[in-house]
Amino acid sequence: ARPDEIERFSLQIGDVIFTKDSETADDIGIAALVKEELPGVVCGYHLSIARPRRGVSGPFVKRYFDSRFAKACFQVSANGLTRVGLGQSAIDNVAFPLPPLPEQTAIAVFLDRETAKIDALVGEQRRLIDLLKEKRQAVISHAVTKGLNPNAPLKPSGIDWLGDVPEGWEVCGIKFVCTRITDGAHISPETENGAFPFVSTKDVSETGIDFENCLQTSETTYRYMVATGCQPTRGDILFSKDGTIGRTVIVANDVDFVVASSLIIIRPNQKQCSTDFLNYLCQSSAVNNQVASFVKGAGLPRLSITNLLKVFGVFPSRDEQVEIATHLDEVTAKFDTLTATAETAITLLQERRAALISAAVTGKIDVRHLATTEVEAA
Repeated sequence: ARPDEIERFSLQIGDVIFTKDSETADDIGIAALVKEELPGVVCGYHLSIARPRRGVSGPFVKRYFDSRFAKACFQVSANGLTRVGLGQSAIDNVAFPLPPLPEQTAIAVFLDRETAKIDALVGEQRRLIDLLKEKRQAVISHAVTKGLNPNAPLKPSGIDWLGDVPEGWEVCGIKFVCTRITDGAHISPETENGAFPFVSTKDVSETGIDFENCLQTSETTYRYMVATGCQPTRGDILFSKDGTIGRTVIVANDVDFVVASSLIIIRPNQKQCSTDFLNYLCQSSAVNNQVASFVKGAGLPRLSITNLLKVFGVFPSRDEQVEIATHLDEVTAKFDTLTATAETAITLLQERRAALISAAVTGKIDVRHLATTEVEAA
């Protein structure tokens, strides 16, 4: 930075810095308060500085940026398609409620205290979700590598990290129980006149495939991708190899769609392997740990299809696979219900937080009753 840029963009205590451009409008206006001296730190290009004048509280300005009112103003004012941003005029002219300074301080103190309580509750729910996910994976991992019978005789698997497995189970590469393992198209889809879903990693979750919000490709691209083997069918497993590596979903419907190179199509040999069992196996720590050892890349971690073909699994008879998968459907459904309840609680808490902030900074909540010592301490 040039000396004049350093002087202009160095941060001071009480400054509020906020995003002025991003890939989506809901990322505009996200703010942070500068609470301490930061020598040698300047404001970056994608941020703006709101420096309060005398008689204006930085913490109040920050809380105003957190309000629904401010976010709505910024979203309406943001321009752009692939990247949206705020012009200086839009930033300068956003409406701003300004009570007297003592009331600004009281509002900021009130919101700091009340949002801290809400944030603590949200943190508890997130920790619960993490514990449920860990427990869920542990249950899956045990079932697909040890079976459901705790008294079953065991034998050495021949693989150190796998340990003993039930007698009669086969240890082999996943590729040996599949008729097809291939990735999607390594092309940019033609989207003009798009009529066919083009699914990538971002459109896949454990609960299903988001056909409504994925890219739509043209018939020409679709036909080309079908001809090159990029079309899954019902019963296939989609395995994410970019970004959220190892996420899987079973193709459970007959929608005509094609997949991007970020997904691998796994087609089990139904005579040897149950789709549901293989899907659970891919979610287990036995497979996840192998996949993690193969992942390459820092900015965008990636698993090559060659390395996925090296992954080993352990397979009981097909009848026992079905029994295990049915058991896991019942057990994981309970974990998923608890997780959904916790996620709903987080959503409600966050809505309550946003409503509280919006009401306070626009004067809908009277905070002038706060103790003087509490405000002075702030």
